[in-house]
Amino acid sequence: MADDEGFVSASSAELEQQDDAVAESVRNKGLMEYGCEHYRRRCKLVAPCCGEVFWCRHCHNQVKDDSEQDPKKRHTLDRKQVQEVVCALCSCRQPVAEHCSSCGVRFGAYSCLQCNFFDDVTAKQQFHCNDCGICRVGGRSNFFHCSTCNCCYSTSMQGSHVCVTNSMHQNCPVCCEFLFDSIRPIAVLPCGHTIHQASVVGIYSWVQSTNRAGHCSAHVRARTVTLARNLHFYIPALNESDVMVRRFR
Repeated sequence: MADDEGFVSASSAELEQQDDAVAESVRNKGLMEYGCEHYRRRCKLVAPCCGEVFWCRHCHNQVKDDSEQDPKKRHTLDRKQVQEVVCALCSCRQPVAEHCSSCGVRFGAYSCLQCNFFDDVTAKQQFHCNDCGICRVGGRSNFFHCSTCNCCYSTSMQGSHVCVTNSMHQNCPVCCEFLFDSIRPIAVLPCGHTIHQASVVGIYSWVQSTNRAGHCSAHVRARTVTLARNLHFYIPALNESDVMVRRFR
């Protein structure tokens, strides 16, 4: 609109829209340009355990646990204990937040301050499960939390899976890695117990010869194709872990 002197001025609504567009542009700066092999994000985590800076807990654990030669120095990062982050764009070290206090950039297109988790890849359809206490992927509407198994499963399993108390809160019977926050695909057996997908493949010959599950001796299908059709795979992505359940094909 024009004022008394003929100059064109923007309405307050138009100015607000312009300000919002500028702010959004600032927040999205560097989107998908930063991160590690595990996540695209625009901040690094300051590990409270050792004071060092890493892109994510997996990067930390690879260096401080998997590759550490001294058993006394080995440790893993509890991301919920992280209190500081470092902006990937301006290097400002600051308390955990969704945006940088210095340059205003958004640390992740998806952010969860309960998990201190940030990710620019929203195609994963991340969501936080309060009952699990961690973030999952695959879309909230596609999952339900089983209070007995104490884990999120695909809605395709609702009312049809065998419940096992705290089914994911145990180690894989083959590799002994803790299953609940594992980033490797996990299979839910017809008997309700859980195991890494790779472990299922690795012990296929044993399954053929015994036709029983390792956890409880319950009979399982001996043939690979039939067994596969009766398995569900629990695919953590975040753990951020990050987590989908889907039919194995």
